[in-house]
Amino acid sequence: MLAEPRSDQEKTQLLNRLKRVEGQVRGIQKMIDEDRYCVDVLIQVSAINSALKNVGMQLLERHTHHCVSDAIKSGSGEESIEELMKVIKQFSKS
Repeated sequence: MLAEPRSDQEKTQLLNRLKRVEGQVRGIQKMIDEDRYCVDVLIQVSAINSALKNVGMQLLERHTHHCVSDAIKSGSGEESIEELMKVIKQFSKS
């Protein structure tokens, strides 16, 4: 099943969020290198986890509204729903 192309705005939003996360990871590396207080590092790790979870939720929502919805309309919804449920289970473990 092919993904529906994202709008330029949507793609830009996702990429900007991921670039921010990338910057946060580099920040944590620097914090560890500088022997910063563990709690401060942990707070930043938590912020990264939250940011990645938000990106994942946005992708999951889009996938459901577009790919799964289109599959249901075209009569191949059962397979798409099973795939979605597997992804939701995997995503909720993190």
